Amino acid sequence: MFDSEQELLRRIQLGEDSALELKAVVLRGEKVVGPGRDELADELAAMANTADAALVLGVDDKSKDILGIPRSALDAVEEYVREVCNDSIRPPVMIRTYRMELPNATGEMRTVLKVEVPRSLFVHESPGGYFHRQGSSKRRMPPEYLARLFQQRSQARLIRFEEQAVPETGIQDLDEHLWRRFTAGSDESSEVVLLKRSLLTKDENGATRASVAGILMCSRSPERYLPGAYVEAVRYRGTVQDSNYQVDAQRIVGPLDRQIDVAMTFLRRNQLVSATKEPDRRERAQFSERAVFEAIVNAVAHRDYSIHGSKIRFFMFDDRLEVYSPGALPNTVTVETIALRQATRNELVTSLLADCPVPDGTGAIGRKHYMEKRGDGVPIIMRESIRLSSRSPVYRLIDDSELLLTIYAAPATTAPGKG
Repeated sequence: MFDSEQELLRRIQLGEDSALELKAVVLRGEKVVGPGRDELADELAAMANTADAALVLGVDDKSKDILGIPRSALDAVEEYVREVCNDSIRPPVMIRTYRMELPNATGEMRTVLKVEVPRSLFVHESPGGYFHRQGSSKRRMPPEYLARLFQQRSQARLIRFEEQAVPETGIQDLDEHLWRRFTAGSDESSEVVLLKRSLLTKDENGATRASVAGILMCSRSPERYLPGAYVEAVRYRGTVQDSNYQVDAQRIVGPLDRQIDVAMTFLRRNQLVSATKEPDRRERAQFSERAVFEAIVNAVAHRDYSIHGSKIRFFMFDDRLEVYSPGALPNTVTVETIALRQATRNELVTSLLADCPVPDGTGAIGRKHYMEKRGDGVPIIMRESIRLSSRSPVYRLIDDSELLLTIYAAPATTAPGKG
């Protein structure tokens, strides 16, 4: 947006409108004192709630003079903006920042900071409330407008969130090595095939964007675009969740199939093994790899990716394993019927995972592909866990917003496992 010096200068001279906001930067030493945090948060949230827009810092909004920002202060200004986006707006607003040089009235080059704010998939609240942008100013949303916006964004998120366009992305944000596995055998152009597979989609302005599913399956770093699209894995010593007893921890990122593979590696590295010698040595793992594989696949495939910033949590203890998956159960499934009924929140993601073969190194999990869509994942978790520990796994819904699965360990697992 306004990528060239000439285009940005032309837009600045025309003045503020729905797509452009100008702000002078006031510094006291190395500290930013203007624009104020709450004022800036309200402006950024209004942009994200309305349409793609840009904020240019270092320009007087009345005179349109290019005042600039001292180069020595650029890092501080950029960090200030990011702190406002992350700490003063709920959910946080995603931005992209660009440092540019523009000539002032005398032709002297001054440095400004352009902040691009894409139209968000979410509705954002800032310190002043809920705002949207009308022309060159922000306006508090009347109740009926806010209700309608929540309804529109909620429908987009809950009904087909995985097929929604991710703002400010395109085919260049998808890794070719990753998307080629879903387009093999087609003679059509890459963009056409990716659109047919819904890895790309058209946004409301007709621009080709990466879809949420495209980012999740074909990006090396989905969490850059969808904060929380990763697995937080922790191994605790003992039975209490306490960072003082943390043995191992890993932030597992990457495309979803890789997240599953790495989570399984984390399991094997950290689970305990018991052994008997009657008559021959026999080892018994703390957890069934097959059960845990199904649990992780289900969490990755069926979690609610529309819940901003919420990640999957994979916690291991001496006596149990816990998998926290963001989102309530889909459709009319309950914790009581989860083993009997089949339902999915992310049909596109599960179809893509069904096209991905499981590598040989993942372990004896009894699957050729990550998803086989037969509805036998939960029964396998139940059956394999009971066989190993004689205790049934427990599903629990927390505040109707997070599903917790507890798998109990086999008894007498006291020797460290083989990683």
